[in-house]
Amino acid sequence: MNYSIESEIKLEQSQEKTWELISTPEILESVHPFCKENKVLFWKENHKKKDLLVYLNGLEYYREFTRWDAPNGFKLNIGKKEGKKSTVIWEIKGSGAQSQLKIKVLPYRSNKIPKIFYFWVHYFYIRPKLKEYLNSVLKGFKWYSNNRIKVKKNQFGTHPWFT
Repeated sequence: MNYSIESEIKLEQSQEKTWELISTPEILESVHPFCKENKVLFWKENHKKKDLLVYLNGLEYYREFTRWDAPNGFKLNIGKKEGKKSTVIWEIKGSGAQSQLKIKVLPYRSNKIPKIFYFWVHYFYIRPKLKEYLNSVLKGFKWYSNNRIKVKKNQFGTHPWFT
């Protein structure tokens, strides 16, 4: 069973410009509508990269990048410091002055939900809420790439998991 969720958005800038944007340390503070803080923990060229994402509600998620593929995207694991991690793939495709930015999440399976109910909980609750979240994050990237103005908190609506 494939439980991945993805969303994508078209940007009016080249693949290289989109890469420059998404690969900037602490960029989430400018583009992410549910981000309170995005703090670099370790960020060296050609080495591992790690950061901390603090959501508006105080939830702290650690991101550890496992693949860094300029200018095509990256892959990371995200979650609580000592908790289960979800895998997230950021992918850029481009043609001339336009690009597509796609985020795909492979969420971890919570032990709090019995296996017998997981399919239903995933498809009728987790999937729609995660899709809504991804759409807001991508709208933030589009807003910032078009305007170079920092996204406001909850600019595209609130989210029950992060605000």
